[in-house]
Amino acid sequence: MTDGDGAVPRIRGGGMARRDLDLRTRSVHVHHEFSSGVSRPLSVPLVQSSAFAFDSADALAEAMAGPDGQYVYSRRGNPTVRALERTVADLEGGAAAIAFASGMGAISGVLLALLVPGDHVIAQRCLYGGTYAVLSDLAARYGIDVDYVSGDDAAEFARLVRPRTRLLFLETIANPTGRVPDLGGLLAAARGHGVVGVVDNSLASPVLCRPIEHGADVVVHSSTKYLAGHSDVLGGVAVFAEDGLRRQVWPRTVELGAAPDPFAAWLTLRGLPTLPLRMRQHCANAELLAGRLAEHPEVAAVHWPWLAGHPSYGMARKVLAGGGGMVSFELAGGRAAGRAFIERVRLARLALSLGGVETLVAHPASTSHRELDAEALSAAGIGAGTVRMSVGVEHAEDLWADVEQALRGLNEPAEQRS
Repeated sequence: MTDGDGAVPRIRGGGMARRDLDLRTRSVHVHHEFSSGVSRPLSVPLVQSSAFAFDSADALAEAMAGPDGQYVYSRRGNPTVRALERTVADLEGGAAAIAFASGMGAISGVLLALLVPGDHVIAQRCLYGGTYAVLSDLAARYGIDVDYVSGDDAAEFARLVRPRTRLLFLETIANPTGRVPDLGGLLAAARGHGVVGVVDNSLASPVLCRPIEHGADVVVHSSTKYLAGHSDVLGGVAVFAEDGLRRQVWPRTVELGAAPDPFAAWLTLRGLPTLPLRMRQHCANAELLAGRLAEHPEVAAVHWPWLAGHPSYGMARKVLAGGGGMVSFELAGGRAAGRAFIERVRLARLALSLGGVETLVAHPASTSHRELDAEALSAAGIGAGTVRMSVGVEHAEDLWADVEQALRGLNEPAEQRS
C-alpha cells in the first residue's frame, strides 16, 4: 500500500496520507514494503542477506544504476535498511535518506561527498568532538579551510562567507553545552549564498526539532542515540531535503563502505515507535534535574537550553519543542570534582554515550571532547569540571536522589567513598 512512487505508504482504507498524521502516529506506523499481496507483517522483517540473486543479466545491470532500484548488494541497499531510511526521512520532513553504520559515518560520508580540496567550511564552535576531529583532519590533509562561529547571529556567517564556502555545519543542540544556534537565520544566509546547510539533529530528534523546516539541506543523526534509544545499536542516517542532493552523495557513500548492518537498522526501526514517548520523559526528567542542580551549592553552572538564564534560552524556546534529555553542569571543584562525581553516582552509569533509556554520566574534557586542547575547550564553553548527564526515563526522584548523594560525596574524604 503506497502513494504512487512507493516512497510514502498510505494508511489502510485510503484518504489518510501519512503527511496528514501527527509525528507520534507516523513513528508507530513505520514504512515498509513487505507484502504477500493479501497480508503484510506488522513488524518490519529483517533481511539479513549480503547479496540478492537475479534471473536476468539485464535486470542485474539495470539494478546497479542507482539507489532506488532492485536490491543487489547490501552495501548499495537492503530492504530493511531502506525501510529505516524512508521512515526517518518521513519523520524529518525530508525527501530521502541514506543510512550509515554510525553517526560519524553519516557525518564523514556527507563531508567527504560534498567537499573537495580548497573548499571552505563554516561550523558552529561547540561541536561534538568527533565532528571537530574530522573537520580538523580535512583541514590538515586536504586543504579545506574551516572557520568557527558561535551560531548566535547570522551576521557571523555573512562576515566569513567567501566564494569557496561550500558548507555550513550546525548542531541543533550543541554537545555538551546545550547551545542552540539561530537555525533559521544561519540557514537562510547559507542558502542565499548557495552554501549547503548541514545540521546534526542527534540530541533533539525530529520530535523536538526538524531542521529542514528551518532551511537545512541535510540533517544527520547518530541513530545510536535517541532514534534507537536502547543502547544496543550503532548507526547513523543522513536525511536530504531534496532527492537530487541525496543522489549526489550516494555514490560516494557506497565507495566509503559505511553501510549499516540490516540487524542494526531493524533494531532502530524497533525503537522508533516509542521515540515520542521516550523524548517526553527524557525532557521532563531533565527539567527537574536542571532546576534542582541550578540551586545546589556545589554546582557553578547548569547547561540545559530550556533553563531560564541559559545563553540560548530564547532561541531554544523558539526552535525546540522541549529542552532535550541532556543536562551538563559545571562543578565548583573543577576537574577533580567532575571526575569524582561520575565515579560517585550509583544509579546513573559511567559510559560514553547518550540517548538511551538509562541515565549515563561522562566527563567531556577527558572523554567525548578529548580531541580539543585547553584553548579549544574554553572556546567551546566546556570547563574542566563539566559533567555531561544523559538523563534517562527512570523515576525522576530516584535520579535526583542519586545525583544529590553524589554531590554530597564530593565533600567526603576519598576513603569514605563507596
